[in-house]
Amino acid sequence: MDPDSVKSTLSNLAFGNVIAAAARDLQKEMVAKDKAQAAPASHDEVDLDELLDDPELEKLHAERIAALKKEAEKREVLKRQGHSEYREITEGDFLGEVTGSEKVICHFYHREFYRCKIMDKHLKALAPVYVGSKFVKLDAENAPFFVSKLAIKQLPCVILFKKGIAVDRLIGFQDLGSKDDFSTRALENVLKMKGIIDEKKKDDDDEEDESESKNRRVRSSTAQDSDSD
Repeated sequence: MDPDSVKSTLSNLAFGNVIAAAARDLQKEMVAKDKAQAAPASHDEVDLDELLDDPELEKLHAERIAALKKEAEKREVLKRQGHSEYREITEGDFLGEVTGSEKVICHFYHREFYRCKIMDKHLKALAPVYVGSKFVKLDAENAPFFVSKLAIKQLPCVILFKKGIAVDRLIGFQDLGSKDDFSTRALENVLKMKGIIDEKKKDDDDEEDESESKNRRVRSSTAQDSDSD
């Protein structure tokens, strides 16, 4: 046999073996890759099935539903007690109102006082947000007995009650920078600091910002009307 022919044949066989080995390795790599990609999906399905049947998850879900139901029932009770709105009361209503709820914010006002109207506006905006506290107002001229008993000397005067006891008060705008253009958020922060309203949820912030923007537009419009007069 021709030596060159034998050498060529052996060379071709060796090259063929290399190609075959490379092909096998590539096939193994592709199979392994496919298995790796398929594995997470399989695990996800198993985990999801396990979660759906997990008694602990079902228990947590039931507890969450029960808590939401309890909170909704509590809010309904508070609303029936006059919470969630800013209401006018009379001197005859006063004791029942301030002793009938744990936290009460009572604004003693005068119908002709401009600053009392400013306070009204901000309290009205906060009342539906903080359902846990009751917001009411009382005409000081029609409540001389309690004006005297509570030693109210200046209006507006916002008295804060906890369990029927007057624990603090806002006299005029002293706690609000002594300026008429304070924001609803400023009053909110003062009331929060005094512990008469609770922390509200984050998702309420956008609604309050929109309300405050509207209030600023109203103030601007009122100022322009006054200038034109």
